[in-house]
Amino acid sequence: MSTPLDKSASNAMVYVVEDDDSMRDAVSMLLRSVGLAVQTFASAQEFLACEMPDVPSCLILDVRLKGQSGLAVQEQIAASELGLPIVFMTAHGDIAMTVKAMKAGAQDFLAKPFRDQDMLDAVENALALDEKRRTSSRSVADLRACYESLTPREREVMAFVVSGLMNKQIASELDLSEITVKIHRGQAMKKMHARSLADLVRKAEALGIGPNRN
Repeated sequence: MSTPLDKSASNAMVYVVEDDDSMRDAVSMLLRSVGLAVQTFASAQEFLACEMPDVPSCLILDVRLKGQSGLAVQEQIAASELGLPIVFMTAHGDIAMTVKAMKAGAQDFLAKPFRDQDMLDAVENALALDEKRRTSSRSVADLRACYESLTPREREVMAFVVSGLMNKQIASELDLSEITVKIHRGQAMKKMHARSLADLVRKAEALGIGPNRN
């Protein structure tokens, strides 16, 4: 396996929440040995209160923590919409617990004692997943910024264009001249950086834009 350093994860952050000091230190040392930045926490409360940099990240979480279960922490993370991939580890896991964690979106589930390579594999996969999510999120944010730059009329025209109407039909719908529709359509294409009608449709779909939905 290629280590996370072979990808763009050298600027990534791995969070480790484990109340056993020796296990926490061992996991931290393993991850640091391949060049990953690591922040460790003895409790879920400490982790949930920390400031998180905007970089690809994942969480290694012990299922059984003092005061709060890892599954409860998973629920809080899901509710906060952090979207952080979670790799669970436990010495007490059972099938039901594993199924519950995976159904709730856990990226992986490792039983202690686990092989170092299994942990590295799980972290690499989790960081790759988070990088993909962040890239997608940035892309949608950029599209939204472009869309916000459109005038209200340009948005109306764009909505009709992506729904398949011709300029003449749009002109009739909006009580405009066809040449005016062409101008608004051209401006919308330019501001959305759309190379073609198909490209504009794809971008509109990513934003959920259409008649009466813009």
